[in-house]
Formats: sequence, structure tokens, C-alpha cells
Amino acid sequence: MTTTAPPEPRSQAQTGPARRTAPGGSAAGRLWRAGRLPLAAFTLLVVVAVLVSLGREPFPSGYLEPGNPDPNGSRALVRLLEEDANVTVTRGSEAAARAVERAGDDTVLVLFLDHRLLPEELDALAGLAADTVLVQPSLRSLNAFAPGTDVTGRAHEGRTLEPGSDCELPAASAAGDAGVVGELYSAEPGTEALGCYPADGGSALLQVAGPDGTTTTLLGTGAPLTNRDLGSAGNASLMLNLLAAEDVVWLRPDPPEEIGSATLWELVPPGLRWSLVPLALTLLLFALWRGRRMGALVPESLPVVVRAAETTEGRAGLYRSRQARDRAVSALREGFLERSLPKLGLRREAGPEAVVAAVAARSGDDPQTLWPLLYPARPDPYAANDDAMLRLAEEIDQLAGRLR
Repeated sequence: MTTTAPPEPRSQAQTGPARRTAPGGSAAGRLWRAGRLPLAAFTLLVVVAVLVSLGREPFPSGYLEPGNPDPNGSRALVRLLEEDANVTVTRGSEAAARAVERAGDDTVLVLFLDHRLLPEELDALAGLAADTVLVQPSLRSLNAFAPGTDVTGRAHEGRTLEPGSDCELPAASAAGDAGVVGELYSAEPGTEALGCYPADGGSALLQVAGPDGTTTTLLGTGAPLTNRDLGSAGNASLMLNLLAAEDVVWLRPDPPEEIGSATLWELVPPGLRWSLVPLALTLLLFALWRGRRMGALVPESLPVVVRAAETTEGRAGLYRSRQARDRAVSALREGFLERSLPKLGLRREAGPEAVVAAVAARSGDDPQTLWPLLYPARPDPYAANDDAMLRLAEEIDQLAGRLR
């Protein structure tokens, strides 16, 4: 039997160089290993952001807003009231009236920011058969809900007030000191009212009994209802006792919406509109008067050369037509002084004494004679008539000749 030996393995020299694999593997593997950590971090951030956004509650904002957790909101008080009562939050007078009508006999209407309501809306709410708590009410609300009461002062000092020894309101007596520093109210004689937390000028809390057995409570500040001050002093006890009822209607009116717009002319009162008519006619007549034309325009080439003699004759004719002898004699003296002062070494600002002295020294004339000639008194004797004016011209001409 013949056997065949197995073939011997060939060496690398015989088979040639073996195929090698790149040290980092394929390109896709390198890309995956380089980007897996940033991708994982980005995915984690996206998941966390989605979870946070799903758990976030969009809280409203605003003063005494029942769902606002900010310091000036009232979310804490509303949550406490909801444990024992049905709290209905409304944004308008009609919705509040419907909520009161649907509620039972034990209902309290809480009204904030009543200045946003119209007078007829306040009257409709005042006619509801329900106890009402007005927080810092306006004068319109006082007239509608509690006639016979008025704002008579304001407390500024301290952070809390005492109920007072004569306070007969159980809610205030049980609460003790409370942070009700704000407006103060008083009731007229004959008005059935209970006042607590007195200060100079009135009471910070006043409860008025209505003819139908309901009560209206006036509170001079909204601080005890806010999240910031609810836990201070006896604020929580006071508010929970004042709002103790089976149904609480929380009315916080929204700001009134702007409907339409008016032009500037529509805002002008009718009486003022009619007064503008004669004013416009007056302005029109004034424009026509000032804009009238005196005739056709005459073209003239400028400048116009006029001989000095013609200018002198023209001015003399104007003086003669108006009998302006005073202006004529004044022009004669001014012309003489203007020509003579430089010769005398004087300036135009020189005083009369200096001028008369210099002229007398140069001409040899008596200064007493020169004074009435150059600086006459009033009335001027040389302006009396034409002969006097001509005599002045001759004397000035002779004086000018002596100064040469």
C-alpha cells in the first residue's frame, strides 16, 4: 500500500505577504466609536427637557390671582378654601352672577379690582342675595354695595392692627392682630355696621348689614390674601373665617377689552367744533388780506445808479410834502458833524461839550453861539418855518467854511 505524505505548509516567502487589517477597523466603526458619547449626552438632555416640560404647570400671574404662586398671588388661600368649600373663579360680572345663582344659600362673593367693572355691573352684583367681601373697594362699589359708608382715612404706621376692644365681629376677634394696614372706612349714623381694626380716621375692616339679611364686608387692603402675608399674624384665620361658606365665588375681573377706536375729530366736543368754524373763517380772511396784490410786478434791473443830487432832491421833496422841518434840520446838523468831526480829530461818539469846544477852538466862534446851532433845545427855533431852516443851512455852510 502506498501512502502519500501530506503537503508541507508553505512559508511566507513561498506564499507572498499576508493581507493585513487596518488597526482601527472600518470607517463606520471609527465614526461610531467617536460619536457615541456626544450622541448619548444629547439624547439624555432631550429626554430630561421633555420630562421637565411635561411636568410644568403654566401658572397665571397678577395681583390676587387665585392660581398665581408668586408672593402677590392668592394661590395658597384658594387651596385652603377648596378643602372645605366649592370655589368658583370668575372673570366677569355675568359669570359671577350665574355662579351665585347656581350656588346654595351659604355663598360668599369675593370681589377684587372692582374699578374694572361698569356702574351697571356693580349694581347688578349688589342686587344678588349673597354675602359679599369687597377688597379695597372703590367709591362706586361703596355706593352700590354699602350705601352710607365712605373712605375716611388710611393707616400708614406698623404692619398689623389690633381688632379693638369694641370689635363684635367673631372672625376678627378669633384672628387677633392682622396685617390690614390700608384704607379706613366709616359708616354714617343710622347705618348698621360693625367696625374692627380701628386707626386714626376709621376702621380697616367694616361689615355692613343689608336689608335682606346679607352682609357686605369692606377690607381696606388685599395684603392678607396674598401668598406673602397669608401666614403672618392672624391673616390666615381672619380670611378663612370671613370666607367661611359652602360656596365661594372669586371674582377677579379681567381688564376691559378695547372695542373700536375714535378719531381725533370725534373726541372734540360738539361745542368746540362749532367754535372752530368762525376761527377758520377769520384765518381765511386774514390770509386773503395779507396776501392781496398791490398790482402787477414791475421788473427792474439792479443795482440802479442814481446821482447824488437826485437822491438829495428826492429826500427834500419828501420832507417838504410832509412838512418835516424837524427831520430836515436834523439831517443838516448830522451831515455837518459827520463831515467835520474827522477834521477835528474827534470820533462820532464824542459828547456835545467836546464837539462844541473843538469847533469853537478851530473856528474862533463863541461857544454860546455854537450850542443853539449844533445842539438846539426843544422846541428847535430853526424848525419853526422855512426861512429859519434856510438860515440854519446858511450858517452851517459858513461854519464849515471857517473849519477848512
